[in-house]
This record gives sequence, structure tokens and C-alpha cells, in this order.
Amino acid sequence: MPSKVCFRRASPDDHLTLSQLAFRSKASWGYSESFMRACRDELTVTEAQLRDGDRHCFIADSNGLAVGFYALVRSSADRYELDMLFVAPEIMRAGIGKVLVEHAKQHAKALGARCMVIQGDPNATAFYGAAGAVLVGERESASIPGRYLPEFAIDLG
Repeated sequence: MPSKVCFRRASPDDHLTLSQLAFRSKASWGYSESFMRACRDELTVTEAQLRDGDRHCFIADSNGLAVGFYALVRSSADRYELDMLFVAPEIMRAGIGKVLVEHAKQHAKALGARCMVIQGDPNATAFYGAAGAVLVGERESASIPGRYLPEFAIDLG
């Protein structure tokens, strides 16, 4: 893990950086070009999303570089969805993902959440399990009709 990681709230100016990071991170799983094209819209972070007061997006920053980020969206009074969580591929498996999930859990809890829901990439099942998430079902992909992705929940107490 980089020696110093700070969290900051994402601003609308970060939309391109975050979109590129999300796309690079997803592509690191070895998906085909056609798959990645199908996911482009879902992986794009817009200025409007970052202006949305109901969306909480934080960047993990190391020496002025975005090394990861997450976005939380309220889905009910006491439930938030971890809508996005991506780590720069060159530092995957270095602990940034764990730090991002912990930050997201604490932030969701501070917002009044008792549960955090995650629709995850199948490649991230072990990662989310290690973060305390329990597999609760599956949900259809917003990018690829007929593709179902694991859905997890973390009890925040």
C-alpha cells in the first residue's frame, strides 16, 4: 500500500479521472473489448453524479494521485449501496481496497445506515467476503442483459 493515503470528497472536476480509473480497474480482470464497451456507461462517473447531494463519493489519494475511490448512494432510510469501488490496477492487492471499504462502512454508518449493499463483480467475491460482506443473492447487470452479478450485504449494526 502507498505509504500515505488521504481521503477527500470527489468534486465534479474529478469525473474524468474517476471514469478512467474505473475503466482501467474493471479491464484488469481480463474482460474482452466488447464486454468493456458494454460496461462503458456504467463505469462512467459524470459531473452531475458528483454534484448529487445523495451520492457520497470519496477518493483515496496518495501523493496527489487518485489510487482508488468509492461511491455510496442511499437506497432507503437505513440502507446505502456501495455503488462503485475501484482501485488502480497497479496497486491492487496492496490494501487500498480494504481501506476504501472500511471508510465507506464508517461513512455509511455516520449517515445512519444499518446495512450496506453491494452488487459486486464475480471476481471480487472473496474480497467482499473478507470485508465482512455476506452473499444475499444476485441482481441483473445494468450493462449486460441476462448477466447476473452477486449481491452482498454488510451489517453495520
